[in-house]
Amino acid sequence: MKPYRLIRLCALGCLLGGGAVDAVAQYSFTPSPSAAARRIARSEAPFARPLGEVLDEAAARFGVRIDCRDFAPDTCLLRYADARVRPYSLDETLDNLLRPLDLKWERQGAKIRVRPYEYHRRTDDDGEKLLAWLASQYADSVAWERRAAEVREDARHILRLEPFLRGAVADPTVKLGAVERHDGYTTQNYALETLPGLYVCGTIYAPETRGRHPLIVSPAGHWPEGRYRPDQQYRMATFARMGAVAVDLDIVAWGESEQQLGIEAHHAPYAMQLQVLWSKLVTDWILRTRDDLDPQRMAATGGSGGATHTLLLALVDGRFAVLAPVVHLVSHFDGGCPCESGRPIAWAAGGSCTTELLAAVMAPKPVLTVSDGGDWTHTYPSLEYPYLRRIWSFYGKTDAVENAHFADERHDYGVNKRAAVYRFFAEQLGLDAAAVDESKVSIRPAEALCSFTQGWPAGAIRSAAELERILDKLQ
Repeated sequence: MKPYRLIRLCALGCLLGGGAVDAVAQYSFTPSPSAAARRIARSEAPFARPLGEVLDEAAARFGVRIDCRDFAPDTCLLRYADARVRPYSLDETLDNLLRPLDLKWERQGAKIRVRPYEYHRRTDDDGEKLLAWLASQYADSVAWERRAAEVREDARHILRLEPFLRGAVADPTVKLGAVERHDGYTTQNYALETLPGLYVCGTIYAPETRGRHPLIVSPAGHWPEGRYRPDQQYRMATFARMGAVAVDLDIVAWGESEQQLGIEAHHAPYAMQLQVLWSKLVTDWILRTRDDLDPQRMAATGGSGGATHTLLLALVDGRFAVLAPVVHLVSHFDGGCPCESGRPIAWAAGGSCTTELLAAVMAPKPVLTVSDGGDWTHTYPSLEYPYLRRIWSFYGKTDAVENAHFADERHDYGVNKRAAVYRFFAEQLGLDAAAVDESKVSIRPAEALCSFTQGWPAGAIRSAAELERILDKLQ
């Protein structure tokens, strides 16, 4: 094997040979005096050494602890390793050792954390610099409108949803379950055919009152149990008790969709486009088939990955008047899951971020962003929120963009976050805030929220391979 070939393969093993996300390899020992001689003797590349050994020595030299996450450092063979060490600088040593292998590091007190480069995750400082650069591009509503139009157009181009929309079934099969009555609201399961033989499933939560109601669409996030989890049911049912028709839907290859495609399809390159397609088609179908909706009062909300898809739905459907993305959209994190960032819309217009995209899609419409101190949204009150307020100020609508921050909470759509959204939607959509009482909500088992408990209809897709043959034709 040629030396350069060996190095390339070892670097690949470094990036792909990790284990579970939370696995940690820790290094604290010092090689014996004869270790260097043994390494030179067995090297198959010029002065090559396993990265793990070099990091051990760096840790001992500089008196720090080095933790490697998401990869196995001893699978990474680094050429000229000793020549990369700078005995006077830990920072330069780590840069020299790690950058050739596409690894990054960050200091956490006396500990150094090393992990593979993540295209979707940046530092808080990166976010601050990006927002400062973006803000320098526009100083008034006229300049902002030019930028916003460019961001929207480019993001839609990058998303490339048109082939999926062209392939959507013109006269889809719809399976509706029985209407179930609860305390102040009803539920009805649905399954909507989207592409031929491919269904998206969800539940319609509706008020018992008559008249024209707001519509709230809520894509699910990545939490265990998907849309069946209790906090999703509390939220959707309470929206209905307040006077809105609230509709949720599975995420691709989760819930009932997993039965059709298998969980691996969630990580396929097309997952993002398919998820946006589903949100759009569900919205179109529910507006087309119900006469109790007010299309002037449309809102969307979701948490974590559901927040991304709330934004993407608003991007492709300009009818949404109000958004409430929860614990997600910041300037330094793009999700990372293919269903959220498989298409790099955050690169729109020469380099953007989800915060700017949110402003481009919604300003000056009402938006509530919900954040907490226990995840990447800890920066929102001091970083992203002032940036958004400045853009809304161009229209004299600074108060239309709000932030509810829970410094002592973690990444969830918990009761306090739901209360903030209930209050906001009550104000913006004319809902009944007095009807907020989650003790009135019936939490149902997952099977009670499913449409195909008795089997799938004839012609239904039963594998990702079948779907991919359809997608190949669409392209």
